Amino acid sequence: MSQRKNDVIVVGELNIDLILSDIAKFPEIGKEVLANEMKQTLGSSSAIFANNLSILGTQVSYLGKVGTDGYADQIFSVLQQAGVDVSNILRSHKLYTGITVALNFGNNRAMVTYPGAMCDLTINDISDDALKSSSHMHLSSLFLQTGLIPDIVELFKRAKSFGLTTSLDPQWDPEEKWDINLKALLPFVDVFLPNETELKNLTGSEFILDGINVIKPFSNVIVVKNGTEGAIMWDGEKIINHPACLNENVVDAIGAGDSFDAGFINGFINRKSLEKCLELGILMGAVNTTAAGGTGAFQSRDAVKKCLLERFNKRLE
Repeated sequence: MSQRKNDVIVVGELNIDLILSDIAKFPEIGKEVLANEMKQTLGSSSAIFANNLSILGTQVSYLGKVGTDGYADQIFSVLQQAGVDVSNILRSHKLYTGITVALNFGNNRAMVTYPGAMCDLTINDISDDALKSSSHMHLSSLFLQTGLIPDIVELFKRAKSFGLTTSLDPQWDPEEKWDINLKALLPFVDVFLPNETELKNLTGSEFILDGINVIKPFSNVIVVKNGTEGAIMWDGEKIINHPACLNENVVDAIGAGDSFDAGFINGFINRKSLEKCLELGILMGAVNTTAAGGTGAFQSRDAVKKCLLERFNKRLE
């Protein structure tokens, strides 16, 4: 493992976020409303995770697919500025880069996504060499990566066979079918990172603990993000609750769950205790809410440390 080039390889979707904020009310069909603020930034859960994980000091490689348009160029530029290795990102000459339009209402948002090239990534695009170059594989937004879904168990099984640890954040299913064989998949996932709503839908459960009980017989570590309530973790032996670190002046919550993932996995690959990983996830989620977009608060490790100290009276080790 010490010979590997990167700490983490992220297999994921890539898109730009167009964020509209300060909207008086939710749009209605046939009517027009105005947004008083607009920001275009790096989007996609996987990319936000990769960007912020790299800023925290982890060597990250990215494997995804984009078009050959200006949005693709912007994605490359932002990720490279954050120190992410983009050499495994593929360009499609047939499809445009994905874009998400996010309507931002305080702590909540509504989104419309054009997936574009992200749907075209398949297991055949993921070489053994790319996986072997890293010590850990992370995948987010499984249901947006329709080209990968049929072979998702095989992908995680391959990664484990090469000695990688793994993590998965399933994210929302736009079709709301939640059709994934978790019993076959989760034994190959070291850290499973759904939020409350995703866990409930995936397991058909009404409560978080019921959902955890459904999957824990064939899972490793389960971490359920629960917004302003914090997070709940099954560490393989017991349930651990961690309260949220609340920001009294939220700019927006876009990417907060992805930043939580970045904090947790940063601790995990550095062999911190699972309790410490959970704390790091909570703190990075809080930092995320202090600036617009998923990466706005993650301009540098020093900036993150300063934010933690000044806004939350916490120190980043």
